[in-house]
Amino acid sequence: MAAYIIRRLLYTIPIVFGVLLLTFILFNMVGGDISAEIAGKSASKETIEEIRKERGYDKPLFFSWDSQFVSHFENALTFNLGRALDREPVIDKIKRGVMPSLALTVPMFFGVVIISVGLSLIIAFVRGSIWDVLTVVICVAGMSIPFLSFILFGQYFLAYKWGLFPIFFSPDLATAQYVALPVLIGIVTGLGANLRFYRTVMLDEMRSDYVRTAFAKGLGTGRVLFKHVLKNAMIPIITRIVLAIPFLFLGSLLLERFFGIPGLGYLMIEAIGSRDYFVINAMTYISAILFVIFNVITDICYALVDPRVSFE
Repeated sequence: MAAYIIRRLLYTIPIVFGVLLLTFILFNMVGGDISAEIAGKSASKETIEEIRKERGYDKPLFFSWDSQFVSHFENALTFNLGRALDREPVIDKIKRGVMPSLALTVPMFFGVVIISVGLSLIIAFVRGSIWDVLTVVICVAGMSIPFLSFILFGQYFLAYKWGLFPIFFSPDLATAQYVALPVLIGIVTGLGANLRFYRTVMLDEMRSDYVRTAFAKGLGTGRVLFKHVLKNAMIPIITRIVLAIPFLFLGSLLLERFFGIPGLGYLMIEAIGSRDYFVINAMTYISAILFVIFNVITDICYALVDPRVSFE
């Protein structure tokens, strides 16, 4: 197992290098020298030159040990993510936004997974019934309605009209208070696609011979569904769950923006609006790293839940 993990980690090296190269091209070559934009319209040439020197834009792009790409590579590996346009270190902004984002995305994630997996087992068991058809119709309808519509409905009716939740984030509120409504909206909007996916997975398992054999032996419905069917459906479930975990750290852009939650999603929206390339570059790099790491974790989980998968 150790050899397999080491081998998979070695495979990630060229992937990370490719990500660094791509982000460098996007933010340093395509974007060009943004020193004048940082300095402002009325800045003098001396000020612009100082910013170019501070940011390293006076160095050659490639083909030098002191080039911009080498600096970009070194800074990324050491997580020296530079400073944002407001001069605050980017890493401090990210650290400050992680916990509000996780407070929103973690309960939303577990709520969607638990409800959709549990319901998919039941719906797969009663396939073809009115409940199955009704569930599919509701899922398709939920997927067809824009995410923004759910946010506006929740803010206007549940928060403003009925006063069940706070409308906007406030530092005076407890975490559970200001994330309750966004979490509820996130769970409702996420159930459609997830329930349809897990229902398809469960239906494939329900048609298997071992399920008919288990029922023929007199095993109870709950034992067959939750011990046998669920266990054999873990490979696609793990794939979907583990690969969704990196996005928990990146927050929810729309929910954080509309509810004013100071997480990483809100930080990303603000950076895009203010053309803060340094924050966008850092978030892109971190998301790529997280995605690569959890890809490795996904492969390891395969072998842990399915004895047919080998590390060899």
